Amino acid sequence: MLLALRDVTKTYPGAEAAVLQGVSFSMENSDMLALTGESGSGKSTLLHLIGGLDSADSGVVAIEGTDLTPLNDVARAALRRGTVGVIFQQFNLIPSLTVAANIAFQARLAGRHDPERAQALAERLGLREHLHKYPEQLSGGQQQRVAIARTLAPQPKLVLADEPTGNLDEATADTVFALLCELVAQTGAGLILATHSERLASRMARRLHLRAGRLT
Repeated sequence: MLLALRDVTKTYPGAEAAVLQGVSFSMENSDMLALTGESGSGKSTLLHLIGGLDSADSGVVAIEGTDLTPLNDVARAALRRGTVGVIFQQFNLIPSLTVAANIAFQARLAGRHDPERAQALAERLGLREHLHKYPEQLSGGQQQRVAIARTLAPQPKLVLADEPTGNLDEATADTVFALLCELVAQTGAGLILATHSERLASRMARRLHLRAGRLT
């Protein structure tokens, strides 16, 4: 079992209701899952808990049998470096680093930098001519491709993509989404895609819908 959630809850101080209420589901290696729901339904919060960016109030969030809920920040960060990769809507590239250095960054942190793999990812994502450039010199679609390459370079077992095409036009979004799914499938990793797009969600093998913090 790659991922298992059992009765996960999360409430933020001052909130009128829990953001997540008793969420439970599981996924195996290579599973590709779309997570849909309106803004405020808890999609990003759920991804943050799975990615170790935050901790649940109660319940179990287990990756390969390790429950993240009781782990401290340092232990969760270590798991992110080696096991879980996160692709953000806002790209979160490091502006002072070139494209090549951004791609290598996460893999270096994980102790898994492979120059040949980084080069192959850059080639596949159409970035070969841009490796010397800085993020501000790229289009939105190109920046998202760099973010994908950076996430996949250390070969995580689980990839979390939070609205990864939300800032892109429809044609670019379709191209980037197809590349993401193809590259993840080649590694055998699991993929959870949080999206508002019915078009993209319909292309995933499995789908879960969040409404007011509960899976429906």
